[in-house]
Amino acid sequence: MSMRKNGNSHSGRIFSDRKWIIPFFASLLVSVSLVLTAILGALSSSNVGEQSTFDIISFARSEDSSGYFVESDLERSWSANKVPKIEEAPRFAYLISGTKGDSHRMMRTLEAVYHPRNQYVLHLDLEAPPRERLELATAVKADPTFREVENVRVMSQSNLVTYKGPTMIACTLQAIAILLKESSEWDWFINLSASDYPLVTQDDLLHIFSNLSRELNFIEHTHIAGWKLNHRARPIIIDPALYLSKKSAIAWTTQRRTLPTSFKLFTGSAWVVLTRSFVEYCIWGWDNLPRTILMYYTNFISSPEGYFHTVICNTEEFQHTAISHDLHYIAWDTPPKQHPMSLTMKHFNKMVQSKAPFARKFAKDDPVLDKIDKELLGRTHRFSPGAWCVGNSTGGADACSFRGNDTVFRPGPGAERLRELFQTLLSEDFKSKQCS
Repeated sequence: MSMRKNGNSHSGRIFSDRKWIIPFFASLLVSVSLVLTAILGALSSSNVGEQSTFDIISFARSEDSSGYFVESDLERSWSANKVPKIEEAPRFAYLISGTKGDSHRMMRTLEAVYHPRNQYVLHLDLEAPPRERLELATAVKADPTFREVENVRVMSQSNLVTYKGPTMIACTLQAIAILLKESSEWDWFINLSASDYPLVTQDDLLHIFSNLSRELNFIEHTHIAGWKLNHRARPIIIDPALYLSKKSAIAWTTQRRTLPTSFKLFTGSAWVVLTRSFVEYCIWGWDNLPRTILMYYTNFISSPEGYFHTVICNTEEFQHTAISHDLHYIAWDTPPKQHPMSLTMKHFNKMVQSKAPFARKFAKDDPVLDKIDKELLGRTHRFSPGAWCVGNSTGGADACSFRGNDTVFRPGPGAERLRELFQTLLSEDFKSKQCS
């Protein structure tokens, strides 16, 4: 019995002595880990110089870091797609806008600037009654030429537009987006109002623009300074048309803001002739500058006279393309008032001498428009005649009832006036003032 007792006691000591095994293996594992870490650290430290040199060389082989970001891919893709088709005759994309009571004036301006090569969008703002908008759309749809060529569109969505407010820019950008979506072949965007009228035929304009670089933007601009800086840049306004359904004047806040430091402010005429590549940039804006500036101009007085100007002069790619002229003849009082003078017969000679392709503003059915039709446009029927009009005009018939080759132009005296104007606008002295 004593032997069994001793045996049990020995086995119990052996079992109890095994308590050291777990701490022993844990300590061993930690020791091995520390040794391996020390060895690997020594090996890596001997190669650190070589590894750093490799990293430096791999970055040095890259010209810059732009290739690592999505914006650079978008820019390369956009640049590859904007190669101009110089071999083709140019095309214009027109926005003709109006308000209540302007539908007939808009149709007259449309017919005066019509050409089968171009694209046209008409916008009657929300102040115009639905019946007038319907009449405009019906008149466009009923025209056999418009119906056949399918290049005239009436915007079904009417926007509330406030004079000098950002809603004018919003409407213009929407029209540009429609024009970009509907046609991929036009080269310049032109905005006109119902009170604008051409002083040359479309054959004159297309003929002269056929010989111009497709990268030129005609946008009168100047750096904001003097009284305009305090009057326009510092005040904060609110355009009620952004959130109300009835038209009212812009509202002024009591707060004033500091001038921006991330971009420079420019101002000029609201009437522009802009390249497709530039307005595409304003719509796409992969570097976000166009949207940033658009947001800034949401509370800016007279934003139509500054948005495109500020974008183009703060974008390196387009600065050298900006020609400071709006291609309009506009008469102002001395000193200038808020609105330009209404043009009449007494301004006819000055309009011609200006060599500009457009003029504004005209009162509805002013007799000077008939004089322009007869002496400058040769317009006796719906359209200003061009080489595309191949119908028989004997007996007073409308030659434009039948369409011919729209790539052939028949320039007249207006083309010569335009040629002289562009000689001045494209001179080195004139171009030296770009975005200055």
